[in-house]
Amino acid sequence: MDDRAVRAALERHWEASDASDFEREHDIYRDEAVLDYPQSGERIRGRHNIQQSRTVQPNKKRFAIRRMIGGGDLWITEYILTYDDRPSYVVSIMEFRDGLVVHETQYFADRFDPAPSRAHLVEHVDGTSSH
Repeated sequence: MDDRAVRAALERHWEASDASDFEREHDIYRDEAVLDYPQSGERIRGRHNIQQSRTVQPNKKRFAIRRMIGGGDLWITEYILTYDDRPSYVVSIMEFRDGLVVHETQYFADRFDPAPSRAHLVEHVDGTSSH
């Protein structure tokens, strides 16, 4: 699978995620895929279990992709995941094998207020902009 095909598969995945299309969202994973959430110490094994974990999640969610970068078998997506109108900034690292995700790690971060000590050094950007 070339990089254009992987990027297209990722775009379909994130569009399905945003639409809560749980079937199409999980087409990208191998049956034996593993999903890690380092901050909570959770590991979910298997496409079916990954899908179930997202299906039972009760919050209203929206996905806003900031950028996708990668090549070959390693791809990174930065996005804003909004749960019940509360945004989290997320980095998803996906490792592919034979065109499907075999391992994904997701890191979550909440928004924080800028530090006054560096106010003269920064420019303010909208967290939803794309690069």
